[in-house]
Amino acid sequence: MLDRLEQRPALLALLIAAVAQALFTIGIERPSTLLFDEVHYVTAARVLLDFSHITNPEHPMLGKSLIALGIHLFGDNPIGWRAFSTLFGTATIVGVYAFTLLLTRATRPALFAAIFALLGQMVFVQARIGMLDVFLGGFLVWGGVAFLAAMHAKTRRVWLWWLASAVLLGAAVGVKWAAIPYVALAGVAFLWLRWRDPARFSGMHWFPALAAFGVVSIATYFATFAPAFFYRVGPMTLDRLIPFQFEMWALQTQVLSPHNYQSDWWSWPLMLRPIWYFYEKDQGVMRGVLLIGNPAILWTGLVAVAACWWAGVREKAGVPLAAAMLWTFSIGIWAIIPKSLGFFYYYYLPSIVLCVVLAVAFHHWRDALKRRDEWLLIPAVGAFAYFYPILSAQALTHERAFTRWMWLPGWA
Repeated sequence: MLDRLEQRPALLALLIAAVAQALFTIGIERPSTLLFDEVHYVTAARVLLDFSHITNPEHPMLGKSLIALGIHLFGDNPIGWRAFSTLFGTATIVGVYAFTLLLTRATRPALFAAIFALLGQMVFVQARIGMLDVFLGGFLVWGGVAFLAAMHAKTRRVWLWWLASAVLLGAAVGVKWAAIPYVALAGVAFLWLRWRDPARFSGMHWFPALAAFGVVSIATYFATFAPAFFYRVGPMTLDRLIPFQFEMWALQTQVLSPHNYQSDWWSWPLMLRPIWYFYEKDQGVMRGVLLIGNPAILWTGLVAVAACWWAGVREKAGVPLAAAMLWTFSIGIWAIIPKSLGFFYYYYLPSIVLCVVLAVAFHHWRDALKRRDEWLLIPAVGAFAYFYPILSAQALTHERAFTRWMWLPGWA
């Protein structure tokens, strides 16, 4: 059956979307109260709905606007807080499939990259909470898809895909400034790829292409502030728009007090300090939500990164090298981003890239491994099922039930 589905990539994408959306939506009403940073972002979305005044000014507005739209459509309740998160979670999984398909030009690694991302637990948890990261990831992944589509396009559609990439990446910055390095990466990658093979990005001269990309992405970013112009108190103005960016920068780079869940960037791939988003009584029973990756996928993925670097350097294999470089970039930027505190959820984007790297590694060594990528699904599914109760806020038996899942001291 899998071999037949590999011959129908569009149908496969629809099936992936259906499974992901069902998995993310079931039980979304749990917990029934705000959890973790929903306290900040859902509260900001409520204020935004009333157009009363600016709130949560340290981040741009697009992610909070999407949460507000969910509340407007479905009510001020857990479904309204998290509905658009589930949609963007599904879009992220399908985007991983499309990105890997364009990167490898093969359906099987694309399918497995999507499955790894679906079972990797990071997208699952973020797709069921009203935070900004799932919107950031969705826009970035599809910005990458559009970038690769433009690279491969041989017709006038190259400009369509190129400008779509600019819009999507600009929207990602409109969710969180953490997307800015990826916009810069797209520009550098474009120049490098064009220099290596002028046939890529057919018909596009580098200067007008980069100029259009910059103008469109920046315009998209500033367009996300449109709701702020309608505040009743202290509305945004064109004169204030640029100075406001410096106010945001000051808030982004301020020194914060130590936090119980803070962690260093180098510890995230090892999952030394995951985060309890929620652990208390809700609807009469104990429930928990732990942001933690699937060990079978995230730890195995680190071996895949090393393998892809090996293939890229020693064998001059372009696709594995590109995948390894993208993961290294995605984690490496956190070593230089001026944040006084780090948290495991910052690993969200690198964890998604890691699923692509893992699928690419299996694909590159498919003959030697004899399609044993399927074997990894056994521990991956098993680990997902094992952690599911504390990923999805299932009812737990008692207050100390969490100890069942605490493998390392830093997990408690």
